[in-house]
Amino acid sequence: MKDVAEKRDIRKLDLEALKSFFIENGDKAYRAQQVYEWLWKKSSKDFEQMTNLSVETRGMLKEHFVINHIHVDKMQRSVDGTIKNAVKLHDGLIVESVLIPNEKRMTACVSSQVGCSLDCTFCATARLKRMRNLNPDEIYDQVVAIKEQCDLIYGRPLTNIVFMGMGEPLLNYSNVIEAIDKITSHKGLNMAARRITLSTVGLSKMIKKLADDKVKFNLAVSLHSAINKTRSSLMPINEKNSLEELSEALEYWYSKTKKKVTYEYVVWKGINDTRTDAEALLEFCKKVPSKVNLIEYNAIGDENFQQAEEEVLDMYKDVLEKHGITTRIRKSRGKDIDAACGQLANRS
Repeated sequence: MKDVAEKRDIRKLDLEALKSFFIENGDKAYRAQQVYEWLWKKSSKDFEQMTNLSVETRGMLKEHFVINHIHVDKMQRSVDGTIKNAVKLHDGLIVESVLIPNEKRMTACVSSQVGCSLDCTFCATARLKRMRNLNPDEIYDQVVAIKEQCDLIYGRPLTNIVFMGMGEPLLNYSNVIEAIDKITSHKGLNMAARRITLSTVGLSKMIKKLADDKVKFNLAVSLHSAINKTRSSLMPINEKNSLEELSEALEYWYSKTKKKVTYEYVVWKGINDTRTDAEALLEFCKKVPSKVNLIEYNAIGDENFQQAEEEVLDMYKDVLEKHGITTRIRKSRGKDIDAACGQLANRS
């Protein structure tokens, strides 16, 4: 029997590699299809659950492979029904995922990296060192865990997925795309790509790659200012990836996909709360068909950032909607358990 450290993670193998394994070990090639279905469609965590395989075949799998599934180490429930999961990975590292229930949707907010390397000044996750990228199966497993919580706790199906948890999805491009492929495949969770939104700080080169790869999911950009100086003070990535470059990339995205872009935008007191800021956002929105989510700020213990007054949000909404830009003021969920946007920092 091999030592655990010598065993391969079976979910790193594609279907063809699984077929090769069975043939090389004197078993039938069709076993690969059975195992693949157990791993991805049925989300099996143990070879013993694969009951249509013989005892011998299950033993052979256990001898050569492991299933490095995640474990929900701690679950917290907000007064508004939001659930935050502290998710333990196979190597002991922790990420967080969130289930956001409302009347119309059940949304899974998932992480793509352990920590983050982008240093956005208003975000708690940015204060964590980036440890590593998540594997496709680790992203997939977060969705499975939340899907189960939807069923068990609320008796409702999971309807939407947002990549708005810890990390920058486009800095883990191949693994995120592979996870989404598994989530949307009829051999996996069979969820519609139009129900998935990937949120990014706006990495221009990678947005163009998304367009070239003809992805079917939605794109959201964490914008927060349409003035370069202000945005750079909030998001250092803007110094290397300016609004002009971002705008060009988004125009390219729309030309290829014909999909509207959603801008995620927090308004802070004394930072971006003037009419000039709102009008700059309007001009940026005119470049490609878009909509705007004005997001309530979620405190992370930094006195430099304070939520703008309600009348300022109303002013933004008025400026944008007068020019046909769909705008929504989005109230935060799960603030009492540090589960809201910008608050994921493994405090538990």
